[in-house]
Amino acid sequence: MSPEALLPADVELESVEGLAEQRVVIEGDTYRAEFTNRGAQLVSFQLLEHRGADGGQMDLVRARAQDPYLFGFATLDGTSSKLNDVLFRVERESAEFGQETIVFRYQGSHGRVEKRFAFLANGLLDVEIDAATGEAWTVALGPGIRNPSSEEVNNRFSRRSVVYKHGDEKKADRLQPSDVRSPVGVSAIGLQWVGIEDNYFLTAAVPQEGLEGFVVQPALVVPGADGAGAAFVPFRDAEQLSEEEQEQGQELYLLLQPQAGQLRFTAFLGAKQFDRLAALPYGLEGAVNLGWFKFLALPLLWGLRWIHDNVVANYGWAIILMTVVVRLILFPLTHKSTVSMQKMQEINPKVQAIRQKYRPKLKDKQGRPNPEMQRKMNEETMALYKAEGVNPAGGCLPMLLQMPVLFAFYNLLYAAVEIRHAPWILWIKDLSAWDPYFVLPIVMGASQFLQQKMTPAAGDPMQRRMFALMPVFFTFLFLKFPSGLVLYWLTNNVLGIGQQYMYKRMREAKAESAKKSSTGPRSDRGK
Repeated sequence: MSPEALLPADVELESVEGLAEQRVVIEGDTYRAEFTNRGAQLVSFQLLEHRGADGGQMDLVRARAQDPYLFGFATLDGTSSKLNDVLFRVERESAEFGQETIVFRYQGSHGRVEKRFAFLANGLLDVEIDAATGEAWTVALGPGIRNPSSEEVNNRFSRRSVVYKHGDEKKADRLQPSDVRSPVGVSAIGLQWVGIEDNYFLTAAVPQEGLEGFVVQPALVVPGADGAGAAFVPFRDAEQLSEEEQEQGQELYLLLQPQAGQLRFTAFLGAKQFDRLAALPYGLEGAVNLGWFKFLALPLLWGLRWIHDNVVANYGWAIILMTVVVRLILFPLTHKSTVSMQKMQEINPKVQAIRQKYRPKLKDKQGRPNPEMQRKMNEETMALYKAEGVNPAGGCLPMLLQMPVLFAFYNLLYAAVEIRHAPWILWIKDLSAWDPYFVLPIVMGASQFLQQKMTPAAGDPMQRRMFALMPVFFTFLFLKFPSGLVLYWLTNNVLGIGQQYMYKRMREAKAESAKKSSTGPRSDRGK
């Protein structure tokens, strides 16, 4: 608590204000932070290692037409506080180990406020706020995070949400703009951290002292004129909005509520790099959403990073090499499945003979199904499969084995900031975005069609028809999937074609050898 707060209420205190608006810049190895003394707010936080949607420096602070900015004051209904208009006096303090602290002080007609921002050596930011005012206040984060392009905003794969985690929960909870139709309050009891995120970046607050809870406040996005920052207008009830307002975009403010005029928390502003977040003692790695197949996605991420750092500094080629590794790991199972499919093809005439045998008996004279004959046909068919050592579902196994890896790659490409804006070759400038010319999906579909033609045909007609439709289905499905995901599946298909070609040559060599061994003895006897 500040010393002034201990003075009697009837003692008139000296006014403490800034003389003019000024900007305070703090530069670290990976960031550039800019504060204004008007409201003691963070107006820019640039990540020097990342680029924004416009190609310029990535700024995690969303451009806007009005207050509050980050760490500014807001009322309980989300509107800007009068304290955001006053000028604070600024003091800079330096400490050991490169830590730098900025202190903003104000004392006047609106009350008494001190904000202290300490930049820590590990890139975190300690925030301490002590405010005695005539109104209830909250500290604002958001709305949203960074400045997404219109394409990113309208992308159905783009994630923008408030994310928070309680200590006893295994995964983080998320609230997206479409889910929040009125303000949502959450208690700080057991809260581990809370923040605002998109697919790749996070602004989070780890409560240290004085947090009562937080409110997720929905706001309408009113675009600014001539490229100016948008206005974000909080609302209380979506049902009371006009039809025109409901069609506008929505974002979320995160409002931190203090207990008794004091609040202290540690802030993280940066990219959601899993290893870096996991190294911090707060569990922030829970913000990296890798889905149900996280147990596969993490090894894939670590493998891609290792290949990128040690073999080839291009994530496109790293994906290709990683696909080769995955294919080699799964080879024993896919080999067994292919052998089973070949046996299925060999015994298919016997299977058809059984079906032909029972076909006249499957219906009675009135055309009604005969369950008993159907059961006997299935039993005789399964007995044949068992005698020949064939798994009738073996043809589906290679696809089933690849699906978890496919889903893991899908989540990885939409969550791993390492692959964001990573180029491959020629027109593929971003492996996390779809191919703008749809060349990769079309080539992928053609490769799957060729692979299907080279694969031994299944005995079941229904299964054959399903397989025949798969290339068409996958081509349309992958049209707007990330290029990296399409590249993985294309590489997998090419490796499958190579495997089938190898099996074909082995079968031909085996048949040629059998032919020579069978004709040799007969020619000797003829002599």
